[in-house]
Amino acid sequence: MPDCDYPTELPEKLLGDLRRAARVVKGAETVTVVTHIDADGITAGSIAAETLRRLGKEYTLVFEKKITEEAVERINSDSADLVWICDLGSAYMGQFTRSGLVVTDHHVPDPKWRSGQSSLEAFGTVHQLNPHLYKVSGSYEVCGAGMTYLLSKAIDPKNQDLAYLAVVGAIGDFQDSREYRLVSWNRIILNDAIEAGDVEVENTIRYFGRGTRPLVQFLQYGEPAVSGITGDMQACALLLQNLDIPAFDETGAKRTWCDLNEVERALLTDELMSSLEKEEDRKALFGEVYTIKRYEPKSGLGDAKEFSTTLNSCGRYDDAEAGARICAGDMSALEEAEQNRKDHRKNISQALSYVRDNHLLRRRNYVQYFFAGSAIRETVVGIVAGMMLGTSDAAPDMPILAFADADDGVKVSARAPKSLIDAGLDLSRIMSESAAEVGGMGGGHSVAAGATIPEGKEEVFLDRVEEHISETFSP
Repeated sequence: MPDCDYPTELPEKLLGDLRRAARVVKGAETVTVVTHIDADGITAGSIAAETLRRLGKEYTLVFEKKITEEAVERINSDSADLVWICDLGSAYMGQFTRSGLVVTDHHVPDPKWRSGQSSLEAFGTVHQLNPHLYKVSGSYEVCGAGMTYLLSKAIDPKNQDLAYLAVVGAIGDFQDSREYRLVSWNRIILNDAIEAGDVEVENTIRYFGRGTRPLVQFLQYGEPAVSGITGDMQACALLLQNLDIPAFDETGAKRTWCDLNEVERALLTDELMSSLEKEEDRKALFGEVYTIKRYEPKSGLGDAKEFSTTLNSCGRYDDAEAGARICAGDMSALEEAEQNRKDHRKNISQALSYVRDNHLLRRRNYVQYFFAGSAIRETVVGIVAGMMLGTSDAAPDMPILAFADADDGVKVSARAPKSLIDAGLDLSRIMSESAAEVGGMGGGHSVAAGATIPEGKEEVFLDRVEEHISETFSP
């Protein structure tokens, strides 16, 4: 979609809904914030918590891996005046029975709620702020932290200084991967962060680790892959040598991309870009990156992608609280986060090797899938599925489903290539309907979705998924 087709202003209906929800938040004395454990959820919850702190409200911040029946019951019975759910909740609106509820989410909403719960909405006791309700995509136009920030700003315009957290949340949710830049409502929020002096935008190489990875590793593990360079440490070192770009500084310390001067960056950029044949790969390689000006480049927080990875590693390893402390400016939590990040990298690498070495990937007519059992944590199996989809082991034109053991059944994570989404595939609907048909729950986005299903229903679930996919593409 061309840039001109994206909105540059928020719609009046949303602004009115934000004002009404803001009055509800300001009128509550006690608030429970319930949020997700990934980077988007942690930043969303942190924005909500700081907003409430500034209002002088009594609040509690609670992290949830997903909305379960038990989580629904806890929310319905919570004694606080208001429960504010961030980056979660929209798919389960029909199950919430309490008054005093605000949801700032970007996942596909429960379609039944809009008609079945309109009377509650009319009385102003339940407010759902979700881009899908305004015909805006929650997959790439705005994230959960973005919706939470928009409400925070409606509560008090001075909260514009929290916009940078919404940018981190959007990057953590890969919302820049479609256009290789933030667009639409994300762009509006980005401009707030730039105006506040917290974010700087630059067009450059988009590889991960601009401030933290030594140059050789920066090139070795970069995506998209460059033939003859990616994955080959010696080739990367030789490339730097041929371009007369030192890998070490005068003190012997390893240099990073941020250490390079303009000439060195231009040389390396030209070499990488000229080595790519596909225009789409060139767009993915060179595009916008977002520097968080509050932090030093090598701190692990100076780049939005690195910041979000730090938060993700906290949440995936049962330490979302450390991520929230970092978002609140508590740098003592960085040491914990660094250990989480090391564990994250190690476990992802081991999980990928486990799937590939044991040849777990299987194919049906319409999907490819693998069963991880207890060998891969349910909190990272979706990441592994997405990474597998980009390898030569996987079919590039089929969605991938990954199954892992969970406390309340079997966790299913689904990912799909962009080509199928453009052709009309909606994983959120398929996962939701297929899970419901086997006694489970599901939802998410068109390109990435998840479900929890009863143990023993995996094959029946796959049957249902295939039926729905075949219906989508039937003439």
